[in-house]
Amino acid sequence: MSLGLALHTHAAVEGVERVELLKVLTPEEARRSHLGETDVLLLEDEALVRRGGGPIRISSLRNPEVVGPGDVVRLRPGSSLVSVLYRRGSTSNTLFATERCNSLCLMCSQPPRDEDDSWRVGELLRQVSLVDADELQLGITGGEPTLLGQGLADVLTACRNYLPSTHMHVLTNGRTFKDRGWAERWVSAHPDHVTWAVPLYADVAEIHDEVVAAEGAFLETLQGLYELGRLGAAVEIRVVLHAMTIPRLPQLAAFIYRRLPFVRHVALMGLEPMGFAKSNRDRLWIDPADYIEQLRAAAFHLADRGMSLSLYNLPLCILPRDLWPFAQQSISAWKNAYPETCDGCVVRRHCGGFFASAGPSWRSRAVRPLKLEEFT
Repeated sequence: MSLGLALHTHAAVEGVERVELLKVLTPEEARRSHLGETDVLLLEDEALVRRGGGPIRISSLRNPEVVGPGDVVRLRPGSSLVSVLYRRGSTSNTLFATERCNSLCLMCSQPPRDEDDSWRVGELLRQVSLVDADELQLGITGGEPTLLGQGLADVLTACRNYLPSTHMHVLTNGRTFKDRGWAERWVSAHPDHVTWAVPLYADVAEIHDEVVAAEGAFLETLQGLYELGRLGAAVEIRVVLHAMTIPRLPQLAAFIYRRLPFVRHVALMGLEPMGFAKSNRDRLWIDPADYIEQLRAAAFHLADRGMSLSLYNLPLCILPRDLWPFAQQSISAWKNAYPETCDGCVVRRHCGGFFASAGPSWRSRAVRPLKLEEFT
C-alpha cells in the first residue's frame, strides 16, 4: 500500500530548552523574510540550524523528505521528534484547536479528552504568525474549536491579521452558536474568508442525537445554524455516510434545501475507520455499493436545485459515472493511501483513494482498477 508523506520524523536534536515552533527557510528566503533569526531554522547542507536565541541544530533526519522549506515545525526539549504543523504546498493544513468536545460522535476519528488544553491558544497564535502569507486555505479543527471561547476569536483575529487572503475552514458541531453573543463574537472576529462546516446527520432529532450521543444536539445545532445564517456567515453542511445516516439521506437532502436555504455547500462524506468508528463498526458499517441509490437521490436532489455539492472520501470505482463530477480528492495527504488493488487503474491520479486506516474489511466489494477499454 502506498502512503502519503508523514508529519513526523526523528532526528538528532540539539539545543532545545523549551517547546519551540519555528519556520524552516533556505538562506535566500531568510534574507527576504520579515521573520527574525529566532523564528527561523535555516536549511544548511544536511542540517537545520537556528543561530539566534540560543543555537538549535537538527541533523540526521530519519526521513529527510518530511521537512522542507516553508514548513513550520515543533520541537520539544529532550525529544528527538520533529513534528510538521504546517507544510508548504499541502492542501490539508490545519490548526488543531482542542481535544475537548461537547459531543461524543459514534464515528469520531479524534476521540475527545476532557482536560484543559487552553494552552493551545498561545501555540496556535504562534503557528499562524509563521504560516506563508500567501497560503490559500487553512483549517481549524478539534475536538470542538468553539470550546476555546475567546481563544477561538483570538485565533481567528490573528488569521485575519497575518493571513488576510487565506480562506479559513472551521470544523464545528455548531451547537454553541445557539448563544447569540458568542456567535456574533466568533463571526465578527474574521467576517470574511471563513466557512463554518457543521455536521447534520438526519432530518429528525432521534437519529442525529443518537449519532452524536448528545440529547438535544439536533435542536441546538439547528439553532446554531440559524444564528450563522442570520449573521451572513458561509456555512457548509457535512454528512458522514454510514448505516445510521443512510436510511434518511434523501429526506435530509430535502430538509437542507427547504429549511437551510442559506447553506453554501453540502459535503457527503465516506466514513473514516479511525477512533470510535472502529469500536462501533457493527452499528456503522455499510458497504458504499449498497447505498448508491440513496446517495444518488440525495446528491441530485441538491444539485438539481442549484446547491453546491461534493462527495468526499469515496473512490471513483465505487461511484456511478454520473456522480463523478461531485467526487473530490479530499483525504489529507498524510492519511491517504492506495492499496495494491489500485495498481494499473487508469483514473488513479484523479481518484481520492482511501484512508490509510481502511484495511480490507473496510473497503467496498466494488473496489477495482478501472481499465482504459471501459472508457472507449
